[in-house]
Amino acid sequence: MADIIQLLPDHVANQIAAGEVVQRPASVVKELMENAIDADASVIQLIVKDAGKSLILVVDNGSGMSSTDARLSLERHATSKIKTASDLFNINTKGFRGEALASIAAIAHLEMKSRLQHDPIGTIIRVEGSKVLSQEDAAVPSGTSIAVKNLFFNVPARRNFLKSDQVELRHIIDEFHRVALAHPCVEFKFYHNDSEMFNLPVSKLRKRIVSVFGSKTNEKLVPVGEETEVVRIGGFVGKPQFARKTRGEQFFFVNDRFIKSPYLNHAVNSAFEGLLKEGAHASYFLYLEVDPQGIDVNIHPTKTEIKFEDEHTIYAILRAAVRHSLGQFSIAPVLDFERDASMDTPYSYKGKTAMRPEVDVDQSFNPFSKEIRSTPGQGFKKHKQADWESLYVGLESKSNQPDGESSHFEVESDPDSVGMFGQEHTIAHFKTFQVQNKYIIKPIKSGLVIINQHRAHQRILYESFLEEITVNAGVSQQLMFPKQLHYSRPETAVIRDLRPQLEQAGFVFECLDDEAIEINGIPSAMAEEKVSDILDSLIRDVQQQVPGASFSQSDLIAKSLAKSMAIKSGKHLGSEEREFLIDKLFFCKEPDKSPFSKPVFVTLRAEDLEKFFI
Repeated sequence: MADIIQLLPDHVANQIAAGEVVQRPASVVKELMENAIDADASVIQLIVKDAGKSLILVVDNGSGMSSTDARLSLERHATSKIKTASDLFNINTKGFRGEALASIAAIAHLEMKSRLQHDPIGTIIRVEGSKVLSQEDAAVPSGTSIAVKNLFFNVPARRNFLKSDQVELRHIIDEFHRVALAHPCVEFKFYHNDSEMFNLPVSKLRKRIVSVFGSKTNEKLVPVGEETEVVRIGGFVGKPQFARKTRGEQFFFVNDRFIKSPYLNHAVNSAFEGLLKEGAHASYFLYLEVDPQGIDVNIHPTKTEIKFEDEHTIYAILRAAVRHSLGQFSIAPVLDFERDASMDTPYSYKGKTAMRPEVDVDQSFNPFSKEIRSTPGQGFKKHKQADWESLYVGLESKSNQPDGESSHFEVESDPDSVGMFGQEHTIAHFKTFQVQNKYIIKPIKSGLVIINQHRAHQRILYESFLEEITVNAGVSQQLMFPKQLHYSRPETAVIRDLRPQLEQAGFVFECLDDEAIEINGIPSAMAEEKVSDILDSLIRDVQQQVPGASFSQSDLIAKSLAKSMAIKSGKHLGSEEREFLIDKLFFCKEPDKSPFSKPVFVTLRAEDLEKFFI
């Protein structure tokens, strides 16, 4: 048999490596910005066009590279961060694998400009699909500028898997946030399609967080600080009353590196135990400093997951630090078993002197006299002893009757209860039943129909909103008092883009600025107190493009609103509500499927029921 194993060509190996490192335009942004940080840059500019599909340009004023280093940086496993295997356990930089630039150059058109600060002239290198087209000396600014054009031009299958521009831009913004929040001492600028999205000057951490997420964030933050021999913890957590349904504002940084850690996330959630509403998620911006030899950052190609040598201790310290901060700033409830609340002095009585009480006593009062003497303003007599005995007159004759002959018990009638054996309680009297406040059962001639009430309401609302958005204008209820909602700039931009569809659905609002909107009217079927949660869910769905890029914007909005507003499982429905829900469901065009293609009801025929009793 002939030999079948062979070495892969370099360009194929680079494309395979690129599949691990470069998953979307945001991956390129992450790698280039982290390289700029490692180059000790104090100013970093990110310029993006078409959500990174056409252009990603990162310009820094860092140390720069010589012509030899610039050429060598495009080779696989070429790095200045480590020299021996032992260096992997003492890493203080962002990138160290030496695969980023080589992987990016394998699937894009790359142009690099770099110059050392003390050199009079720099170099320009142009690469296309791992092939170096040219390298020449040129007069360029000090630092490094890397432009990545036409991402995935030679891997069309990967390009087809990219989402819409809005979704890809959302991922780029996320990566930008992670780098900018980790380095408040660096100035960042971000432009998309020639419009400025962020301009973050050098500032302290709290100011950087406020600059990224909006001015209203400042009042939500509670500082956290703890220093031990194992870990040093700093940063902020959000107050419980500002918790949201989404997990957007949750950041962990270990040695200025953004990480994802469900284990540490659980520690923070346990610190908030008892303080959050069901389904709400607290925001946090927590920075951990540990000995580099106590962590392993080389377990994932994107370096967003790490291993701790003593994770149980860090878990306990983090939980205690967050809990202490919440208690210190009077956020968490304090239990004092020695305190009697009834002894507290009301605020209105503080500072006043105590008054001597005055008591009027009737010296002539005699409780044993036949007739109570009247007091001023009152005149009443003692009841005769026989009066109370009259309460029991006739009971003796009733008690002598045989048990069950004349006794009568009043039972509260329940129209929703089912009489199993009584003649007057037949199936004909009950059109629908509710089981576990989740399913509605409707008897039919051939058997039973079992309906999932949550999915049924989703289908009803979805078709209603879709018709209003695409055909008819929705009915709006005006609010007596306008409601102001605050968001980050990217979130406000999403609402501004969706304005035509939202107004068709029944919303009436104005964009006050880049971080706030004012709601004046909402759809008639929507409760005012749920507007904020519903819009939060809508923004999240649009940013993540759920359920997919192939659906229209109107369809996506209708699905998101239906998902948020549908009655939940566990809600009791009266008989009229159940009948109304069933009538509306079977008036829909596709009553058997929810908007997310899940079954709404099942039918049990009489022959199916009989099989259970064989």
